[in-house]
Amino acid sequence: MSTAATVTAVTELAGGVRGLVLAAEDGRDLPSWEPGAHVDLVLPSGLVRQYSLCGDPGDLSSYEIAVLREPESRGGSREVHEALTEGARIAIDGPRNRFPLVPAKEYLFLAGGIGITPLLPMVVEAQRRGARWRLVYGGRSRASMAFLHRLEQWTSAEVWPQEEVGLLDLPLLITTTGEETVYCCGPGALLDAVSARCAEVGRSADLHMERFGAVEDVRGRGGATFQVQVGVGGPVLDVGPDASILQTLLDSGHDVLFSCEEGTCGSCETTVLEGEVDHRDGLLTDAERAAGSMLICVSRSRSDRLVLELEG
Repeated sequence: MSTAATVTAVTELAGGVRGLVLAAEDGRDLPSWEPGAHVDLVLPSGLVRQYSLCGDPGDLSSYEIAVLREPESRGGSREVHEALTEGARIAIDGPRNRFPLVPAKEYLFLAGGIGITPLLPMVVEAQRRGARWRLVYGGRSRASMAFLHRLEQWTSAEVWPQEEVGLLDLPLLITTTGEETVYCCGPGALLDAVSARCAEVGRSADLHMERFGAVEDVRGRGGATFQVQVGVGGPVLDVGPDASILQTLLDSGHDVLFSCEEGTCGSCETTVLEGEVDHRDGLLTDAERAAGSMLICVSRSRSDRLVLELEG
């Protein structure tokens, strides 16, 4: 269910990073959330984009987000920076949490660029729980890194600007003897490197990540034609080699929730009743896939037909 909201404050947090404070139009409290959660912003143009909540979960009078302007994006970040001024009206869906903070005695938080946003509330929650933690925040330069003023209050937070000290030293940070639960968010290259390092030292089970962009080579990949059936005994549709299940359903008049179309946000998650899925997303866990979930914006079928749990 959407919440009608207003932009109550806009700040420039760093070079290319804009902070927004959002409040419900009717003055009521916004829905509750936990660290790691994000909201969908329905922008004035109709675009829907996901942004991590980076404020205080205990203060439901407003939400706080930070948005990096990305020149190569499909227009969402540009619209936020150019159109969402103080007083602008938007709709908010959510919050939803695909990146929850699991219980642990010790945490290592690794942030790259705008990936700092979901980790800030996690640090506060880790402290509240009495857990040991350290945060390492990498970026191109101090001028491009948001929230540095918040990190000044924490002695266990380290700023790692690339122009001063180089890239994050993952062999130093992630060791074979480490016992920390690792949380990482940032550019795909950082996530891939952290994932490879954890696998190298046998610590993949300790790693939790959130991607802000599509995994490499997902977009534009085709495959053989197959069929999707809308519910048991429902209509059957052909999905062509260069079409997605999502677009095929939309073209056929089905009302399907979606947003990123890159396999990263989870908005189009759908239950598969029959058939074998060719998973191409960067979000679902092995357990979620085994339970029958798929993201229909990018994933396809290994079988001739998939039966989806959708209304006809």
